Amino acid sequence: MPVLVNGERIEDQTFREEARAIRPKLLEAMAGEDPRTLEARVKQWARENVIERTVLQQAAWGDPEPVPAEAIQGEMADIRPENGGCIAPGTEEQTRKEIELRFRIDRLFNRACANVAEPRNKDISEFYRKHRDEFVMPAAVHAAHIVKNVEKPEDEEAARAAVEAAYAEIQAGANFGEVADRVSDCPGNGGDLGWFPMGEMVDAFEAVVFRMQPGEISPVFRSPFGFHVAKVMDKREAGPATLEDVRERIAEAITQEKRQKLIEQYLDKLMSTAVIEDVKE
Repeated sequence: MPVLVNGERIEDQTFREEARAIRPKLLEAMAGEDPRTLEARVKQWARENVIERTVLQQAAWGDPEPVPAEAIQGEMADIRPENGGCIAPGTEEQTRKEIELRFRIDRLFNRACANVAEPRNKDISEFYRKHRDEFVMPAAVHAAHIVKNVEKPEDEEAARAAVEAAYAEIQAGANFGEVADRVSDCPGNGGDLGWFPMGEMVDAFEAVVFRMQPGEISPVFRSPFGFHVAKVMDKREAGPATLEDVRERIAEAITQEKRQKLIEQYLDKLMSTAVIEDVKE
């Protein structure tokens, strides 16, 4: 049945499309539930989702403050083909409108959450105590490297020779960081890459450094980028995270939880004043 939301007509087809979108996740979440109960829940949630989304969009478009044109243009530029994005032919105006709507909704939510306070140390500590078992630090390595990139086949021999010469210098007693800053294609900070877990670097690089011990310097090796020499400064095994390891993550989680509650309250307020009418035809 069509519905009027603050005078805006929503057709049956919109509710059916929403039901089709949420049905797979609901089927998974309510596995084993009676099919009739499940289908009734799908229809109910689809209706609620569409109506709430409509009311939110109405509030966003009703906000008299304009969205800066340069903000929309910046988003449009990011999704143009030359930047790796894609705008289907004939949809540029619709895309622009969707971007503006997103800005407007974000602005409404930010206003609703304007008074969210920074988490107190007490709250962070309590969160950590309750969820301690969920916080695990992965195995990680603190390493530095010297690299000569190979961008074309003809660069191969020169890159290898440069890294082998750097390795020979280090073996003869030269300081790794000084050689890195002078020779590497990634100079600065002595080639220091900081701490990183498995999965952040390319496989060929990780296969070398995660087998090394602190203070060890690798021989010359190849990765998809080029030739390297690596030095491991320190490493740690996987284990429980300390409060300091995860303090920022916990603070962010608490803040997001507070924001979500305020957003839900804002949406409830919008819905409480909305006029919803079934259209009988």
